[in-house]
Amino acid sequence: MNSSTQRGKSRVILVVEDEPTLATAIAQRLTAEGWTARVASDGATAVQAALQLRPDLIIMDVMLPVMDGLEATKRITAERPTPVLMLTARDDEADKIIGLGAGADDYMTKPFSMRELIARCKALLRRVDRARVIAKNSENEKILDFGSLVIDPAQRVVTLNGETVHLTPTEFDLLVTLARKPRSVLTREKLLEEVWDWVDASGTRTVDSHVKALRHKLGSSMIRTVHGVGYAFEPPVD
Repeated sequence: MNSSTQRGKSRVILVVEDEPTLATAIAQRLTAEGWTARVASDGATAVQAALQLRPDLIIMDVMLPVMDGLEATKRITAERPTPVLMLTARDDEADKIIGLGAGADDYMTKPFSMRELIARCKALLRRVDRARVIAKNSENEKILDFGSLVIDPAQRVVTLNGETVHLTPTEFDLLVTLARKPRSVLTREKLLEEVWDWVDASGTRTVDSHVKALRHKLGSSMIRTVHGVGYAFEPPVD
């Protein structure tokens, strides 16, 4: 057995889906990748399972019985930072912003291909590994102090006007990537590569949605849109 397969078997992925056929199909596909899949059929059970299993990744449907996926995601990520790939039934930007605001790191709209689902899972898991390495290497990295906004890469903490701002792991990585190059324009494709580890430009809407979520938490003036190109971080004027 090669080392990559061994690493794959160490991954635990929690699938939260109340439609049995789809839940089984996803779990079987994850298992085929060498990962360990566990299934929960409602939000309340998902919260308990996440705290017990401490999964590496959660695939979370939005529409669930007992407790919906948004509330379940909020409760899980409040206890322990865990990457969440949210499944939505509607391709509505507002719904996706709400999902990202609840703590999701990425989203897919039903129906979806299993091939894309696996690709998204692999990208999220790679980002988790990379974040651990970056955190270790960032122990001596200076704090990004912009006055009212302070970003601590080592502790992965953001404060605005002295108050801690809760960001998902993806939102934090996106903010740090932009803030390390103030006023420099980064294309959506570059951000996909740096933050999501994607090279497929079809995911640029994911960048836009996360930027909107960041603006909701930090204010609209800190991230400038360069139409047709990408985004730039604008330090706050105190």
